[in-house]
Order: sequence, then structure tokens, then C-alpha cells
Amino acid sequence: MRLRHFLAVSTALAAFAATPAMAQDAELKVGVTVGPHAQIGEVAQRVAAKDGLKVKLVEFSDFIQPNAALDAKELDLNIYQHRPFLESQNKARGYKLAPVATAVVQQMGIYSKRLKSLDDLPQGGKVAIPNDPTNGARALLVLQAAKLITLKDGVTVTASLFDVVQNPKNLKFIEIEAAQLPHSLADVDAAAVNSAYAIPAGLSPAKDALALESKDAPFAAVVIAAREDNKNDPRIARFIKAYQSDEVKAFVAKQFPGAYSTSW
Repeated sequence: MRLRHFLAVSTALAAFAATPAMAQDAELKVGVTVGPHAQIGEVAQRVAAKDGLKVKLVEFSDFIQPNAALDAKELDLNIYQHRPFLESQNKARGYKLAPVATAVVQQMGIYSKRLKSLDDLPQGGKVAIPNDPTNGARALLVLQAAKLITLKDGVTVTASLFDVVQNPKNLKFIEIEAAQLPHSLADVDAAAVNSAYAIPAGLSPAKDALALESKDAPFAAVVIAAREDNKNDPRIARFIKAYQSDEVKAFVAKQFPGAYSTSW
């Protein structure tokens, strides 16, 4: 009986001792949106592999599901959103997600298939903007910087159409899901499109945008997000090192010149 008890205790202790090592070796699941974030993630994945870290990329085609999957513990990290959007999702949906590092800088642009300049926007022209509150606010700030509208004093990341106090051209704003905005260009005079969706649609922020968000804007920097309960996972620190590597920086500069830049 003593021998049996000893063996049982020894087995349990061995399993306990192996747990941290097994956790460190477990595959890290990272959510990214299709297009540039997925491409950049693939480079980070290869860099991480050199350090012995296994990374699985899970691609999404919208802005809502990556956070839902992270909250549900189907992912360990996601990379696609700016801090204001993350904070709004936490508040609206009760998530406990946290930024753990910065990723790339991506700018929203105003695009058109009908116009060569925003000066050519007609009276009553149709302008499409994202239908989610934070990216809708982002679009309004870009339009304000382009001097097409004026918002209430002091309103920034919470701006809505109700905050527009001057609209000299009486522009008509159409709210559309962010991923669909590039496809709306055939039906509107202009559209505010995030680079994550502009580039896969064949639009160049540097060449095609009639107005471009400042790199210092609060929405421009993308964050790497984790849950509050796993943000100290050692694998995450290893992945961040791989993501913020010279290899990723060089890839972004070569693959997305004038469209994306790195935050490190």
C-alpha cells in the first residue's frame, strides 16, 4: 500500500511539475483580420517559430468576432483594433480585454471613384462612414481635419453625427459596416475606409486617399490585445518580441509603403 501511495504521489507531482513547461510549449492562438494584419501575422509567426513558439493564426472578416472569440478563450491574443474600439467593446459587451503592446500604425483615408479632390464634393454629396460608434467617430474626425465639417468643441473619440455643428456642403452621411465600405464607392461620392479594408480592395492610402488621418491620431495605432486573466502568459511576451522584430518591421516597410508603419 505504501508503495502504491508513493507511486500515486510521485505521478501527481510529476504532472504538476510538467504543467508550466507544457503551458509554455502550448500553441498560441492569435486572431487577425484578413488582409494586411494576417500577412504581417504570418511574418511574426515565422519569427516566433525560430524561438520555439508555435503560433496559430485565426482569420476574421469583421471587427466584432475577434474580440468575442478572445473573450470566449478561443484565442489568446488578437491584432486588428485601436485602443478606443477595444475600450468601447469592453464597455458595451462586458469584456475584460487589455492592450499588451502596440502593433502597426494604420490610417483611415477618404476615398472616391468619382472625385479627384474633396473640393469637388457636390452639395448634398453622399459620404459613407463606418456604422460602429468608434470608427464612425474616427471618420468624422478625418472629415473635420479635411475641413468638410465642424464638430462640437472638445468632442473627439466619442463624436457622432449629432455632434456635427457645421456642414457647409450639407453632406449626407450613410453608415455602413466597415468591411463593406470599399464596395460602397460605386454608390457614394466618397467613403471613409480603414486601411485594413482599403488595401485588400486595391486602394493605396498614400496614392488614392483624398484625405488621410494623421499618424498621431488616437485611432491610428493598432494594439495587441489579450484578456486580463492571461495577459501575463509568458508566451505572450515571446510573441510580442517576435512581432516587434526587425523582420516584421522590414516586411511592413517593403510590403505596405505609405500605408502602414511600425510603432516600435
